[in-house]
Amino acid sequence: MKAILYSKAGQKKDEVVLNPQVFAARVNQRLLDLVQNAYSANLRRGTHDTKTRKEVSGGGKKPWKQKGTGRARHSSIRSPIWRGGGTVFGPHPRSYFVNLSKTMRQKALISALSLRGEQKGLFLVEDLKLGSPKTREWIQIFKSLPLDGKRALCVVHKLDENIRRASQNYSSVIDVREASNLNAYHVMQRTKIVIEHEAIPTIESRVLDGQLSSVGAAEGGDVEIVVKKVRKKKVAAAEGRADKKITAKKPKKS
Repeated sequence: MKAILYSKAGQKKDEVVLNPQVFAARVNQRLLDLVQNAYSANLRRGTHDTKTRKEVSGGGKKPWKQKGTGRARHSSIRSPIWRGGGTVFGPHPRSYFVNLSKTMRQKALISALSLRGEQKGLFLVEDLKLGSPKTREWIQIFKSLPLDGKRALCVVHKLDENIRRASQNYSSVIDVREASNLNAYHVMQRTKIVIEHEAIPTIESRVLDGQLSSVGAAEGGDVEIVVKKVRKKKVAAAEGRADKKITAKKPKKS
């Protein structure tokens, strides 16, 4: 997959070959839905709470005697059927955390980046460093890119102090994330993704566990060679462990 590399002024500099295993893989829509729901659930604080009849103030005395009044019997004015009484089956503080395996997170990020690649929503910028924390300079970078006035996600190699301060007042339009903290939820929240060229190797090493590099991916056939070597090493290691189990000496009978 190829992507155009832009300068900070919005000029086309070059074409960059991206790793097809990261930016042009098969999109698993079902996995993206599951991961989005999981990340959304993990953002919930779960501090909601309602009071039961034992927690509501008052109601310690029986409102009237059990018999002889002709009225319905009641034990407390804080019963759930009374106005101002407790709540039945109401929400209480709990955790909404959903655990996602490392493989799911990696494949979801690959699917999200590949989906944006299919939709022509990936933009590479040569350098996003700022000399001073000026919001005007930061906004000008994205106005020069063909984003069609839409909100975007900006992925930088390192979020330094100048970028952090310059992007604070513009975070509702341009969400800034470090490549080391990027996940599928961030990508799916924006239709346009602006990636600093220096951040690409970090993203690839995260989702591929450092097995492949952007250089190897750019050379085409070398990708399959590297994958085969990794597989051979795993098979050899597994065979070695099996041989050790077979050749292990049996304990002598006393």
